[in-house]
Amino acid sequence: MESPVLMFKALGDPTRARIFEFLCSNCCPVALDDLGDVRPVQGVTVGAVCCHVTGSEQFSSTVSFHLKELRLAGLINAEKNGKFMVCSVRREAIQVMRDYLQAQSDAVLGTCVEAQSLDPIGGKK
Repeated sequence: MESPVLMFKALGDPTRARIFEFLCSNCCPVALDDLGDVRPVQGVTVGAVCCHVTGSEQFSSTVSFHLKELRLAGLINAEKNGKFMVCSVRREAIQVMRDYLQAQSDAVLGTCVEAQSLDPIGGKK
């Protein structure tokens, strides 16, 4: 079972949160090969992530580390596509986090409604 705790922990790091937000905002990107030909990909290349996070076209071991942490937490996929490493958000992960937060919200709201229906001594109104 996927762990929302691991997902939220991974997103607790500001750099990883920034990378995740960047990947979420890029649903249908393309990649350029060495000859300048456009190739469609399902996700964002690691190079594009590095450019976004560091502002440099140089590959960064720090970005690689953060991508690995996001992948291990189950938040993203990272797959080789030809000579590109392509990253994409796992939609299932977003649903896991949404379900977790919804369950917590339902529990809080249910508890608050129940508590409001009690008088100060603890009996029903």
